[in-house]
Amino acid sequence: MGILGESAMKKIAFIFPGQGAQYVGMGKELYDEFDSVKDIFHNANDILKQDIAELCFNGPEEELMKTENTQPAILLVSIAAMTALKEHGYTPHMVGGLSLGEYSALVAAQALSLEDAIPLVRKRGQYMQEAVPLGVGAMAAIIGLSTEKVEECCQLAEDRGIITPANYNCPGQIVVSGHKEAVEKACALAKEMGARRAVMLSVSAPFHSPLLEPAGTRLKEKLEKIQIKSPKLPVVANVHAKPEDDPARIKENLVCQVSSPVRWEESVRYMMSQGINIFIEVGPGKALNGFLRKISRDIKGYNVQDMASLEKTLQGLEDAI
Repeated sequence: MGILGESAMKKIAFIFPGQGAQYVGMGKELYDEFDSVKDIFHNANDILKQDIAELCFNGPEEELMKTENTQPAILLVSIAAMTALKEHGYTPHMVGGLSLGEYSALVAAQALSLEDAIPLVRKRGQYMQEAVPLGVGAMAAIIGLSTEKVEECCQLAEDRGIITPANYNCPGQIVVSGHKEAVEKACALAKEMGARRAVMLSVSAPFHSPLLEPAGTRLKEKLEKIQIKSPKLPVVANVHAKPEDDPARIKENLVCQVSSPVRWEESVRYMMSQGINIFIEVGPGKALNGFLRKISRDIKGYNVQDMASLEKTLQGLEDAI
């Protein structure tokens, strides 16, 4: 049973994961089960002139973890999972994605072609990696502290360098990003202020901080050569947690997104305000479902990344609708 129109009692959003969700083996079961997914991966292999399918399914992990490989790999597995859902008749009323996941959402809304998105996110990964020398920047997750207190920690640590909130994930979990010494000071301050944990993240660059502005400049040049159309359904943007349907502004948002905070909690709350009560995390991992549970108990969260999760989600949707 699919979601066929606005008359349906339940409204679905597809939400797409960002970098960090990758793992060796992702997408393999969907590839084996669906000819349409095989076509997606074979097409991507041709576009990238690389066996990205082999990398997703069998690694090696250190190659998959390289940002320029991770970003197209996650995008492909996300679109593969969406394709499997659509083959069972399910389409969303609204879409959104965390950081890289916004590109998957734009593909889902037919604003960006998959053929353009695959090489674009590879370049995005390269530009983000090259913007800051290794070891200069850092990111940390601060758990169990209010938004206001985390922002205060960042302000107090600015004497050590640039630092800013990078991901407003959910209540009690905010990621900060910037110069390594400033991030370390913010973590120490957060613990003093009562944070449950302040954990340095294993990342290769200070994503979503002003240090990434050079990457945004390079990405802008690439985006100017790519066609983005008006989305066929609302795509909630990371930078302001609202939909945008003007192609020029969508491009501007994607440039800003590289060095601006991801307003994920606000994005989910916006979708809820529009009547969305079922969220399906489409792609590798289940991190977004963890955030959903902390944002609201009044919504249902599912995920699709392999055959077991697809079957469980399909059963859940049948029962819910």
